[in-house]
Amino acid sequence: MGSLRILKILWIVTRYRLDRLLPQKSQPLWLKCLLLPVKAFPIKHQHPAVALRCALEELGPIFVKFGQVLSTRRDLFDANTSDELQKLQDQVPPFDERLSRQIIEDSLGEPIETIFSQFESTPLASASVAQVHAATLISGEDVVVKVIRPGIEKSIQLDLKVMHLLAQILLKVWADASRLHPDQIVSDYEKIIFDELNLQLEAANASQLRKNWLDSGKLYVPEIHWDYCRDKVMVMERIYGISSADVAQMHARGVNMKKLAHLGVEIFFTQVFKDNFFHADMHPGNVFIDASDPDNPSYIGIDCAIIGSLTEDDKTYLAKNLLAFFNQDYLEVARLHVESSWVPAETDVREFESVIRSVCEPIFQKPIKEISFARVLISLFQTARRFDMEVQPQLVLLQKTLLNIEGMGRQIYPDLDLWETAAPFMEDWMKQRLGIGHVFEQISENAPKWISQLPDVPQLAYNALLEVQSLSRNNREQTKLLGQLNKELGRNRKQKNNSRIGGIALLAALLAITLPLTGFAHPQEAVMGASVLGSLGIYWMFIKP
Repeated sequence: MGSLRILKILWIVTRYRLDRLLPQKSQPLWLKCLLLPVKAFPIKHQHPAVALRCALEELGPIFVKFGQVLSTRRDLFDANTSDELQKLQDQVPPFDERLSRQIIEDSLGEPIETIFSQFESTPLASASVAQVHAATLISGEDVVVKVIRPGIEKSIQLDLKVMHLLAQILLKVWADASRLHPDQIVSDYEKIIFDELNLQLEAANASQLRKNWLDSGKLYVPEIHWDYCRDKVMVMERIYGISSADVAQMHARGVNMKKLAHLGVEIFFTQVFKDNFFHADMHPGNVFIDASDPDNPSYIGIDCAIIGSLTEDDKTYLAKNLLAFFNQDYLEVARLHVESSWVPAETDVREFESVIRSVCEPIFQKPIKEISFARVLISLFQTARRFDMEVQPQLVLLQKTLLNIEGMGRQIYPDLDLWETAAPFMEDWMKQRLGIGHVFEQISENAPKWISQLPDVPQLAYNALLEVQSLSRNNREQTKLLGQLNKELGRNRKQKNNSRIGGIALLAALLAITLPLTGFAHPQEAVMGASVLGSLGIYWMFIKP
């Protein structure tokens, strides 16, 4: 499995004293003995969360990305650990430009010079999975070329095997590890990382997101040049904008920051509830600002490798939960959690309500601009652990995106009132969903399908009748068989009873002959009584049906 890699991991874990992250009280004796040599190492970082972040950075890009995924699991870790993991930066030295050229030419099947009139050897950016080069197509369009890092698949597979092994070890040595589901966390990460390796999938996501927002004037997604997209290479339109983290430049350009912040919230809720197709990795590195019209700024989104969606039931329950939060209806929040099976059905709703109230009520006493809605959700997820709330992967992605959006929004406009935008949006969405207009919309959408199925209706009805008849016939046969079985069981019970009675009679006859005190005045009477009892016993045991 790569024993050298495992040894390196163990060495880094030891140097950073990550044993401090394990609970000290529940450690078995053998584990304490095993960790004694580790405790001899000096503590490099006072806080274990800082040590964890530094260790992941030293372990390399795959572990860095894993740490980024872990930072979204605030339902599992304390705030300090999650905040520290969120600091992980995906900054990796670029790989050789000659390798980049070779991958592009091998993937597209022709020399770079026949595709691009200009290709910049120095990459614009380099991350753990891929790097990006600026170029110009022969046709004249400015583009960026994203190239998967060479040999990354092998490296990922090796590190994933190690992670799965570590997860299994953690389950065996730590009693509380089962609550954290380390094996499931690694499996979720495995899916995310392999999705990011497929640039064809990312191109498809970007293309769909572009269609959803084309001509909206709110969110722009660069055009994909499909002729030059493969699994390891993606060519897309080059965009020019201000980084969403560069607040100083936005102020210098006179951007309407309040409008921009509220627009971000609107885009998020529209993606989640109307489009059901949301960009789940909207950190500042993937979001730019178009300030060409400072009073009406808009967003530019790139890197669509991670996309989230919800089931219709999850969307409905989530919307109802959000509205209940806005209205401080804690009983409704508790009831919805049970109804949606996010917590077990046997949960005491009133007890759950009181816990939710204890989390939310202190927050609602603050001015609205000081309330972080994302933090409220995180507190609720953490509190719900007491009630065995199962982690919902699709909600984790949503939570991560909401954290990014709210954090970015408050950076752009510190007085951002998330609910000022979100509450009216959710109320309108629920009205549309439950209103008569939505019913007619559903009917109009399904009408062509229903009409196309009309010719099949008579045959389907006939088949249904045959099924009903067959079921009725089967029911009659089963009823008959059950009746016969009951009769047979009744006969068996009778025979058992007769056998018992006959056995008792034979025993009585035997006693009448053998016992000296039988209650009869003369022996002849005893023999006659025994004969009668014996005859009755034989009759009950062998003759009577």
